[in-house]
Amino acid sequence: MGMGRALSVALVGLNGYVIEVEADIGQTLPNFVLLGLPDASLNEARERIRSAAQNSGIPLSRRKITVNLVPASLPKKGSGFDLAIVMAALNAAGNVRRTGGTVFLAELGLDGRLRPVRGVLPAVLAALSAGCREFVVATANLAEAQLVKGAKVRGYENLAQVAIDFDADPKDLCGVDGGWTGGNAESKTGQSTAAAQPLADLSEVAGQPVARLALEIAAAGGHHLMMVGPPGSGKTMLAERLPGLLPDLSDAEAMEVTAIHSLDNRGSGLMELVRRPPYERPHHSASTAAIIGGGSGIPRPGAATRAHRGVLFLDEAPEFDKRVLDALRQPLESGELVLHRSAGTASYPARFQLVMAANPCPCGKATGKGINCECTPMARRRYFGRLSGPLLDRVDIQLQVTKVQLAQLADSGPRESSQQVASRVQLARTIASERLKPWGLVHNADLTGRVLRGPLRLGGHSTALLDKAMGTGVLSARGYDRVLRLAWTVADLQGRERPDSDDVGLALTLRQRGEIS
Repeated sequence: MGMGRALSVALVGLNGYVIEVEADIGQTLPNFVLLGLPDASLNEARERIRSAAQNSGIPLSRRKITVNLVPASLPKKGSGFDLAIVMAALNAAGNVRRTGGTVFLAELGLDGRLRPVRGVLPAVLAALSAGCREFVVATANLAEAQLVKGAKVRGYENLAQVAIDFDADPKDLCGVDGGWTGGNAESKTGQSTAAAQPLADLSEVAGQPVARLALEIAAAGGHHLMMVGPPGSGKTMLAERLPGLLPDLSDAEAMEVTAIHSLDNRGSGLMELVRRPPYERPHHSASTAAIIGGGSGIPRPGAATRAHRGVLFLDEAPEFDKRVLDALRQPLESGELVLHRSAGTASYPARFQLVMAANPCPCGKATGKGINCECTPMARRRYFGRLSGPLLDRVDIQLQVTKVQLAQLADSGPRESSQQVASRVQLARTIASERLKPWGLVHNADLTGRVLRGPLRLGGHSTALLDKAMGTGVLSARGYDRVLRLAWTVADLQGRERPDSDDVGLALTLRQRGEIS
């Protein structure tokens, strides 16, 4: 009896760490010891793999089996280590050979079938960056794992097939044929495209010309947006059409977003890269953990991370818990969430566009003179009091949207489609990215005060109105910079090299939630 080894991957958030699975078969009474900070689901692997091996025709040794997951100080969770553990044990017993350089990622059923696990894509990415090239996964995870360029991936239906391909004697495996499903072809990341999803079209929105313009500016510059207006004015319709104005994700962005979806795994196995920006619309009763992320053990991603590189829409924003809304302030600034729990710390990307919609008061009738409003002044203050000043200060565009008039609703004339607006958005984004390349930035929303007041400083004649607003206390220093970011986006959409006073004036109007018709 000797030692056996195999490799697997432990995920802490989106960060993966290669785990060496060591197995030793001793000379004492039968036992199975699992070391290396396993959680409850991983501890159950002892019984799963014994039954899986027995039912696959390759029973584990009746001696004491000690399995150590190295590094032992790193917490490990989930059932994705099952296959690596059984392969290390079989390697120690001499049933299989050459397992040391292969990464095994699969859960085992009691009958020996390989079942898919969550987070295969980020696990393969992490192991590949650590120097591993060969991977074994369940057939259901094969297409997802092959999205990683440079990885040689094999997918199998059951444990017996894996054992045969790793030099087990087929005569000892109840006559099960070997072979993998899908081969070990290199992945084709550049050719993987998400299937086209039907998107709501902007042409369906009647009226609201300035709100449509604000939506276009938000899409072009990556700016956050808030719309306040009575029920039925089109706030939700406008927000739902923002993703259709955004360009497809780049290869790097698509891999990032797909890795998040792989870890979250709310649907069937991923077959292709996610190319369209995600859209998340949580209910207003969602908790802080649901929006930001959390849970027991290693914290899991929330809606803010699932909206990475896309849109997070909070409908009826004042109905959300104040602590939930204020928790968004940090990712709005940094684009990242770092969650600390007793079991460990996980970091998730969260660079999204925040869109909020709200009624003018709890009853929604406080428009115009507000004579039909049934809310008391205290109720109105309490309603909007959940939207703190520091949160609103981080929202670039703040609109007051009015009701659609009958003439606008009855107008059957042609309206611009999402495709037409998206073409202008793409051109404006290209102009901005070329200008911002020297500072490693992509969108105007990413501009820092150092750049705005340095290389991209505007003349006093262009910022006179803005300087006056700040001098009177209407704008904070953060608000001043955000108006300048908006002005650069307006100029990009107009094809101008630098913003003029009109661009700054429009940006200030969009920032100040003036009455817009």
